[in-house]
Amino acid sequence: MDLCEGDFRKQQFILAFSVGFLSGLPLQAPTRQVILLVNTTTYYEFPLNERIRVFMRLEQLFLQLDHFLAGTTVWDKRGAISILLDILTIFSRNDLKSEILKELDRHSKILHQIASSDGVDTGKLQEILTELNQISKNIYAANGKIGIAVMDSELFQSISQRSSIPGGTCSFDLPAFHYWLEQDEIQQQKDMQHWTRPFANIRTAIDLVLKFIRQSSPPKKEIAEAGFYQSTLDSSLPYQLLRVGIDRSIPCFAEISGGKHRFTVRFMTPSSDGERPTQNTNDIPFELTRCLF
Repeated sequence: MDLCEGDFRKQQFILAFSVGFLSGLPLQAPTRQVILLVNTTTYYEFPLNERIRVFMRLEQLFLQLDHFLAGTTVWDKRGAISILLDILTIFSRNDLKSEILKELDRHSKILHQIASSDGVDTGKLQEILTELNQISKNIYAANGKIGIAVMDSELFQSISQRSSIPGGTCSFDLPAFHYWLEQDEIQQQKDMQHWTRPFANIRTAIDLVLKFIRQSSPPKKEIAEAGFYQSTLDSSLPYQLLRVGIDRSIPCFAEISGGKHRFTVRFMTPSSDGERPTQNTNDIPFELTRCLF
């Protein structure tokens, strides 16, 4: 692809994004999961790079954390602590502060590029840019590795060590944890707010980034012949995510694989007898979104 063609594709992306995202969509990021049900369509998502993969894992964990925090039983509190440990594990293995700052900066630069495009709501654009800038400042101002103070807690260290053992967090294994689980709910809520507060800005940033990506491109109608679809991606363009939507009345699920150059979608029919799913042999209509940001 020569330079002129590359510039043309870039301009197509800018136009599509400015019309599709900044001409009337709400600023507030909706809560989403890896698999989404909207009306009669089930959506399957496939990240095309490790950064977005980690962001989507955290997005799901934060949603699970919300669910357990809303509960009042001992099992809800156990569930919340277990999910929080998973979040801490991801933070301990990745330099998420640096990764999210890079991603916010990249998004800010793209939005500045489309500021003069026709059809852009400049007021909304400025509001988004201001929010991006504020989130970046908040994350940058956080001292040290995010969440490290929580993991330094003796209680969390002991729970983390015992969690690798099946059933290893019984009352006789962790009497201090059992004591906390029996405390007043108000005190437990205060503790959970204290433990989850360090992740608030990162979560806001991830929600915003994934919202940009998901809403950056319009879906297209496609047909998977005999349950199989394959296509290529222009590696010079910043594709971040694939979204496949299929009507819930069709008894199959989408199995997506691929990388930055090409991808495949197989529509699989679950087995009724517990055997391995098989590829559907019918032509399957579906929606495909190549999320480009």
